[in-house]
Amino acid sequence: MCGIVGYIGKREAYPILIKGLKRLEYRGYDSAGVAMINAQGALNVYKTKGKVSNLEEFCSDKDYTGTIGIAHTRWATHGEPSSVNAHPHFSESKNLAIIHNGIIENYADLKRKLKEKGVTFRSDTDTEVLVQFVEYVQVKKNLDLLTAVQLVLHEVIGAYAIAILDKRHPDTIIAAKKQSPLVIGIGDDEFFIGSDASPIIEYTDRMVYLEDGNIAVIKRGKELEVVNIYNTKLSPEIKTVDINLGQIEKGGYPHFMLKEIFEQPECITNCMRGRINVEATHVTLSAVIDHQEELLNAKRIIIVACGTSWHAGLIGKQMIENLCRIPVEVEYASEFRYRNPVVGEGDVVIAISQSGETADTLAAVELAKKNGAFIYGICNAIGSSIPRATHTGSYIHVGPEIGVASTKAFTGQVTVLTMLALALGKEMGTVREEEYLSIVKELNNIPKKMQEVLKLNDRIADLSRTFTYAHNFLYLGRGFSYPVAMEGALKLKEISYIHAEGYPAAEMKHGPIALIDSDMPVVVIATHNAMYEKVLSNIQEIKARQGKVIALVSGGDNTVSKIADEVLEIPDTLDCLEPLIATIPLQLLAYHIAVCKGKNVDQPRNLAKSVTVE
Repeated sequence: MCGIVGYIGKREAYPILIKGLKRLEYRGYDSAGVAMINAQGALNVYKTKGKVSNLEEFCSDKDYTGTIGIAHTRWATHGEPSSVNAHPHFSESKNLAIIHNGIIENYADLKRKLKEKGVTFRSDTDTEVLVQFVEYVQVKKNLDLLTAVQLVLHEVIGAYAIAILDKRHPDTIIAAKKQSPLVIGIGDDEFFIGSDASPIIEYTDRMVYLEDGNIAVIKRGKELEVVNIYNTKLSPEIKTVDINLGQIEKGGYPHFMLKEIFEQPECITNCMRGRINVEATHVTLSAVIDHQEELLNAKRIIIVACGTSWHAGLIGKQMIENLCRIPVEVEYASEFRYRNPVVGEGDVVIAISQSGETADTLAAVELAKKNGAFIYGICNAIGSSIPRATHTGSYIHVGPEIGVASTKAFTGQVTVLTMLALALGKEMGTVREEEYLSIVKELNNIPKKMQEVLKLNDRIADLSRTFTYAHNFLYLGRGFSYPVAMEGALKLKEISYIHAEGYPAAEMKHGPIALIDSDMPVVVIATHNAMYEKVLSNIQEIKARQGKVIALVSGGDNTVSKIADEVLEIPDTLDCLEPLIATIPLQLLAYHIAVCKGKNVDQPRNLAKSVTVE
């Protein structure tokens, strides 16, 4: 969630740190800060509440020289957003400065003990407790910084990615990681640190992704050294990361979210590339080939995910059950990990996460794996924690997603789940050849149909101005479209701050219909699918109560269009692939309503892109 940047080398650190923080703004934050050691050995820390631009303004008349530094954007957990609670945090002597992503769960107990020893605190954060503890151990036992960090991390309970400066050693950064992502970029006699690759990729494509329990000793003019908390020397794997810098820039669009919505036809093509043959007659997933025994013999499948990924999982459930005839359960990862689930050998757990760092999903993976389940990961971020923790899986390959509200990752996840269901169904012999070929062929056509849907953008922009007044929205769908309705409602909530709920259309009569009046806009997915007549009846029920209906219909529909207040036509497709088409107008609707309301579309309040804490 928080953003971490670090640099040590021959260049001035400050411009690299500020640019890196701006690359990480998509993660969501409420304050920012930098720490640098200058040529005279002074450790300067500057931090402010608000955006990176506020930090730049604050630093404009300060000494921000130095070729070593660390920087941070904070998403508040302990202590309100303020300049005092912002990172970096000093130790009591101001010899040490730390930045931290994660949560120290036993911070209160540690803080109490340190106060009893006479340590005073400046902030309300768990992070300051960490740096004060490191200094206390360092001084009390007369230790070097690395050894002190190792001893402290033995006592710490929680998740962390940290980077520490010591002004007495101006050529060293100590960094450590547990359950929060941390990447070290290796350049030419210089090193870079990041929460992910985005602030680093401009300078180097050679990365080391630290594993849990790893501590990196980064020294100027030396090779990268990685050890664990027991001081065992490790051999880190250096990976070459292929990210186009243009993918993390807006490219002429007013917001990343709109750019990423419009990227979906290309993204889905990339997702299918090499997995669907040129003739569109066959799906090949290497994970299915390499792990046939575990996957084909699964007695059940459990999908664990959070937020948008959970909605994708609901669609995947229907695809897998229809094509493979295996029972599928879809669980919120946050609930799964704490309810002592019945899971073990013979179960396949599919973990879905855009970032690959979602704390609850990662914990669910570890629990299921410990109990003997086979774990299949579906992620976007290459080299992230969940792909490394799973037995096998598939990347969605949609490129970096910067907007906090997920768009292209959702359609990428649905596409991978569809291909997984097709590949498994084919191997198991549970899908008819005619149906298999029909779905594969139509899946191959989806990017072109997405391009057709995107032509609705101007129409939706005009329509959105009509509904900025609304305080509540209801989204309805049935079958494969019901999770799409939930996802559409989530998008509106996330970026416009309008309350919205997604429901199966038939469930409207069991409660939500009480809310419908002339001030309640209702978005209904009413395409020519197997549930068309049923949904038509639901629309009639809404109109009988003066509800305002915005309907997604199939091209040429002349029934719903006569009774709905607003109609958006989308191309026909197979029922099971409709989510890939129908979700785009809902993304655009949420986007344009939020823009009309003047909201920060890419960085909505209180939200973070990568949820690395509980």
